[in-house]
Amino acid sequence: MEKEEELQESSTPCLHLVSAFLACEPPDFVVSFARDFGGGSITERVQSFIWNVCINKSDVKCSLPYLKRFLKKLIVEIESNGDVVLDELYEKYIYCLASVKDDELAKGSTRMLRRFSFLFPKDCSQASSCQIFRKLEVTLQCSLNMLEGDTGCSIWPSGLFLSEFILSFPEVFSDKSCLEVGSGVGLVGVCLAQTNCSKVILTDGDLSTLANMKLNLDLNQLGTDMLGHKQKNNTLQCLYLPWESAAENELREFMPDIVLGADVIYDPLCLPHLVRVLAILLKREDLNLHHLNNGCKDSYLPDHRCFESEETSSAGDLDVYVGKEEIYGDPHAEHLSPGLGQEPVAYIASVIRTIDTFNYFLSLAEKEKLLVSDITETMKPLDLLPYVKSYQRSNVRMFKISYLHK
Repeated sequence: MEKEEELQESSTPCLHLVSAFLACEPPDFVVSFARDFGGGSITERVQSFIWNVCINKSDVKCSLPYLKRFLKKLIVEIESNGDVVLDELYEKYIYCLASVKDDELAKGSTRMLRRFSFLFPKDCSQASSCQIFRKLEVTLQCSLNMLEGDTGCSIWPSGLFLSEFILSFPEVFSDKSCLEVGSGVGLVGVCLAQTNCSKVILTDGDLSTLANMKLNLDLNQLGTDMLGHKQKNNTLQCLYLPWESAAENELREFMPDIVLGADVIYDPLCLPHLVRVLAILLKREDLNLHHLNNGCKDSYLPDHRCFESEETSSAGDLDVYVGKEEIYGDPHAEHLSPGLGQEPVAYIASVIRTIDTFNYFLSLAEKEKLLVSDITETMKPLDLLPYVKSYQRSNVRMFKISYLHK
């Protein structure tokens, strides 16, 4: 699953082209990478590369409906530039035309395999400009249709952002027990498995989503059992966990150090159940916090005050009231992950689509004594998916949530 290889800087355009194609990015973006790879036009050399590497030899075969749309866009681009299209591309497009009906193409509900390559730079402080030297490949069966009954099997921007966060700061999760709510396709779980976390628990309230998640873990060689059947190493579990019916005693048995979630703040009807689950998971009845005042200079006790965020969010000019985390000193694991005797924390990545819904979440969190802090600007993850142009990172916010003890 993880491949390390030395790549020359000049090969980065072709790496982006292949990665975008295997991730089933919109054809316009993939064709744009092909044009860049050819120095402004899609030459016969580039066409041969696409045929041999992307279409013919790839071990991840993209779906025919996607391939049909891509080839149509590619052929139109080549012909409009006055260049010659390879016979192989014409023949493949004709095959797709005969095999894929227009109504299938319109529905777009068929699940397909997508491969995401997280591209790591040599110097992590300069991810945007330095040479790529390592990549983590994650293969997922998912849907390109986000809104028509298959939301749990779709790739959402917040899930990509949270995955980048995990891979950018693996020390945060080292030796920690992690639980994700609303795990969807399992992408976050695969990324957590790359860290040294002690345990990963993936949960979802939909059985079909859970079955697809297990398939994705198997695809990435992370075998697990369904519905809580423990594996021999007991490090990875998939559990059915509907928020509305989860019992408090059941939730308390998990005792995670870190709770994660991506795009779970969206449905006002579900928010009371989500907040209740978060409060139970984050509250420790027997936790002794007085160690923070024992004179240890390394202890970190941030000044938590709720005030109006001055940062621009995806909510536009609307005011968003959240606690803004101020990080003192080195903004890394000691400030983000719970230490010995400290309370657990949650990291929730979310796109604020409706300000009223988000404010409702904040009001529910306040009633449950949950402190919500925006750490988007203080802990920016690396851009490990530079070729995923359909993913608007700037729209995603990262929130740290903890239980506010008196």
